Amino acid sequence: MTEYLIYFITGGTVTTVIIAFQNSDSRLISGFATLMPVFTLVAYFFLGQSKGGAVLAQHAWMVLLGTIVSWVPYMVTVAVLAPKIGSNKAILVGLGVFFVLAVIYLGLVGMFGLFRVQ
Repeated sequence: MTEYLIYFITGGTVTTVIIAFQNSDSRLISGFATLMPVFTLVAYFFLGQSKGGAVLAQHAWMVLLGTIVSWVPYMVTVAVLAPKIGSNKAILVGLGVFFVLAVIYLGLVGMFGLFRVQ
């Protein structure tokens, strides 16, 4: 249970630091930190420590393909729809696209047993 508390505090600290940089007009640092896969970085550090490199590698492959399948269409949806229907609606539709594609992708990963360490 202690390790989950450490994970939670680490993720929250990283998020808070990014927001602090943005609020102090350090937009370059904030922007760079936002572009970094912060949550993946934190999660992978702990996953690698607890499960090892082979599990981490398989997870990274799964996430990479999942990003192409779900995140790219989300971003395209937001970029195309924002000027037409407004930011909030475009983000909402984009998230719907993301969640539908992510659920389908993860369902297929589970169904076919993909990205498992043998």
